[in-house]
Amino acid sequence: MAGRLIGLGVGPGDPELLTLKALRLLRASPVIGYFVAKAKHHAGQGGNAFAIIEQHLLAEQQRLPLVYPVTTEKLEPPLTYEGVISDFYDTAAAQVAAHLDVGRDVAVICEGDPFFYGSYMYLHDRLSDRYDTEVVPGVCSMLGSAAVLGVPLVYRNQSLSVLSGVLPEDELKRRLADADAAVVMKLGRNFDKVRRVLRELGRDGGAHYVERATMREQRIVALDDVDPMASPYFSMIVIPGQRWNG
Repeated sequence: MAGRLIGLGVGPGDPELLTLKALRLLRASPVIGYFVAKAKHHAGQGGNAFAIIEQHLLAEQQRLPLVYPVTTEKLEPPLTYEGVISDFYDTAAAQVAAHLDVGRDVAVICEGDPFFYGSYMYLHDRLSDRYDTEVVPGVCSMLGSAAVLGVPLVYRNQSLSVLSGVLPEDELKRRLADADAAVVMKLGRNFDKVRRVLRELGRDGGAHYVERATMREQRIVALDDVDPMASPYFSMIVIPGQRWNG
């Protein structure tokens, strides 16, 4: 009988935000898969998600690193990021399937929630039609960010927009102009563009910036004080909805 594939959301960074169900399934799985950048893997590190759960692993559990061939570096033509990363997910799915085929359950951990910008979902798309699968939700970075900032996201009938900082500037401006409340993710090198749009819309005064929310390295910085060249991937801008004093 084939093993079971488990997508485990392990939360945004604080180990205490790991759910009881995720912890139970983590401890019961003979193989633990985790995504890790090539540089961190070569340095003997396990990545952010692995750091959250490492203290709970047993010696007999097999570690299965799924090593990204690229992250943010530029590629020389004819290589493209989309092509390289798609091939990587094909390879990672085959690595996981090799364990499933011999009857071993595999828990693939994912920072935040597996289905909210989570790397696990690309394995899920490739494997869920062939193997028994379970997905355990986790606290996503958007909610962790709102909590550490101390700002409610949406009141009553307001709508929340989740936007990627990678969007073209005109499209980002259009969507933010129409949003009751918004979170902008995937900042990094896109930060300066996002801040410029917020200033043009007059929404910068109500925007909050946080890096690595709930992690030990967490930083909350005024939007005007952020160095656009130093904004990390794990950063976010939160624009809460207008307060309602009900």
